[in-house]
Amino acid sequence: MAENNYSSLITLAETIADNKYILGDRLVEIGVSGPTLEATLSAIAMAQQELGHSRLIYRWANDLKGVNGSKIEIKDQTGKAFSRNVEINNWIELIAGLYAVNVATDLVMRAIIESGNTDINHPFSKMLKEQNEHLVYSKVWCKQLLNDKGSIPGHFKISLEKVMIEVVEWLKTIESDHLLLSQNIINKNENLVSKCKEIVNELLNVGAVSNA
Repeated sequence: MAENNYSSLITLAETIADNKYILGDRLVEIGVSGPTLEATLSAIAMAQQELGHSRLIYRWANDLKGVNGSKIEIKDQTGKAFSRNVEINNWIELIAGLYAVNVATDLVMRAIIESGNTDINHPFSKMLKEQNEHLVYSKVWCKQLLNDKGSIPGHFKISLEKVMIEVVEWLKTIESDHLLLSQNIINKNENLVSKCKEIVNELLNVGAVSNA
């Protein structure tokens, strides 16, 4: 591994942490007026977990920088959150963002775990169970919105497509990052973009997936 050159990994970590920080905030802000009482209670519970995940990853990112992450108070994101998540202002956009981000981050976390690089001491393994619960929850809501009446399915598809543009661009940068590849943090030929598109297109019942 290149000596102490964790710049790409730090950027990756802060992108995940920023999106989880923003989603945690939006789960509280939007979730309190969820469409059902159960949805509201679930949103608040998930908000605490997403914020907890973000703190763990910020701490790890700071440790990679050589800073004692446990002594740093997180007051805001670092500016790497997807713009569509920052702009979330309703339940449909919240579910689209929650689903797309958790699909992508789950793929990235599992790819890093599977690379077997023990030098970076990542916190992902302990987070996967809770993250999977968020994926299952958001997928159920995605299906409800897609099967709803009137303009809701169309609105949801547009919201998901918009956040997926940013998700795909992020995954492309990870797949092609020479530091992540050379340091064995991400294995070559991970195909994160095609895997992510396949998962989302399966939800949307869209036939074949391109490997763009």
